[in-house]
Amino acid sequence: SEPLKIGIRATSLRMAGTPDVFKVAAGIPGLRGVELQATAGQPNLRDAETVRHYKREADRWGLQVPSLAGIWDRGVKIHSPNAADSVIASVRAAEMLGARALLAAFFRDDAPKMSDESSYGPIVSMLQQVAKKAADAGVVIGLENSLSPADNKKLIDLVGHPAVGVYYDPHNMDFYGYGDQAIPGIRLLGKERICMVHVKNGNKLIEEPGPIDWPVAFRDFRNIGYQGWYVYETGHESTEDCIADTTKN
Repeated sequence: SEPLKIGIRATSLRMAGTPDVFKVAAGIPGLRGVELQATAGQPNLRDAETVRHYKREADRWGLQVPSLAGIWDRGVKIHSPNAADSVIASVRAAEMLGARALLAAFFRDDAPKMSDESSYGPIVSMLQQVAKKAADAGVVIGLENSLSPADNKKLIDLVGHPAVGVYYDPHNMDFYGYGDQAIPGIRLLGKERICMVHVKNGNKLIEEPGPIDWPVAFRDFRNIGYQGWYVYETGHESTEDCIADTTKN
């Protein structure tokens, strides 16, 4: 019964790094927020005045910033020695913008081997280190990666802090070889671990046939009690193409 919280990534609109993204997004009926890139633009969201400018534009156009992606500084990855610094800097920006989640991305070789404690242990320790600062700011660190739903569950449970969850992307699960687990993964992870959801169907409309049965997925999110944001991460050739497709979606 509550209105769905639907957002879109600034990168999908091909407008990362500019506060003009809010003006464009406000023209798409049904959108309520824009997911920004923390390190896009010069100066980027590490700069306090830039953050204030983005916040003023979001308020001006009646939109929210549900989440920040692109949180790693140049050359930094989740297993880097200075990964915590990137997370903490992004937490500060998220708090000022009122964003609920940080998207911490790590794919393929950057993802830990969950059968090897020497691989996942340092990442668990880093996330435990920054979790309290995130919680104090009202922010959840959402992990988006190429791990299976079961390995994501293991990683989240090892961290053991409510300020670290999964930014769940069913389409990615299929892309990285876990297509049969994408929708069951919703129930496996549950609302206590899923902090936000990406919605996409490649370059096609959500209603078109694709690897994910989105009507079933949406019902499962509802059935587990998920009431958070659904953020479009759709592929487009141009801003105009994104506006047209997102209106249909």
